[in-house]
Amino acid sequence: MPATLEDPAVIGIELPDRPEIAGLIADLNAYLLSLYRPEECHHLTIEELKRPEVVFFTARRGEEPVACGALRMIGEGLGEVKRMYVAPSEQGRGLGRKILEAIEWEARARGLAALVLETGHAQPAALGLYRSAGFSPRGPYLDYPDNGVSIFMEKRLSD
Repeated sequence: MPATLEDPAVIGIELPDRPEIAGLIADLNAYLLSLYRPEECHHLTIEELKRPEVVFFTARRGEEPVACGALRMIGEGLGEVKRMYVAPSEQGRGLGRKILEAIEWEARARGLAALVLETGHAQPAALGLYRSAGFSPRGPYLDYPDNGVSIFMEKRLSD
């Protein structure tokens, strides 16, 4: 797994219930709720992020968490990218890409065949990141509704 960035931010696996990480997740939730109606947001709670099928990543600059993302194993060789967020003060420094790379590395290490994700149409930076990382459009999965707001993507990890 990539351990450090070119700058002093460090990526690691952590439990999401630490107060400073919970604050970062609260910022993510507030951001998403500024873009979408509550029923259009598909958050995993902190308790859900602590389940054994979830690996939660953070990027820290010193003691401060500045970005996060999670890998959730959802069965049939699939992993789901969840809770991707970079604090506004840190955007444009490649942290989102590094978190995504860590998620992909973990998924490959666990033998997953593909990663899937759900994001929204009002997040062009996220869509650009996912496309540039090799994700392509797909239909809904699990119980996500095809609501005209959600965009579903997939990246095959095996040949």
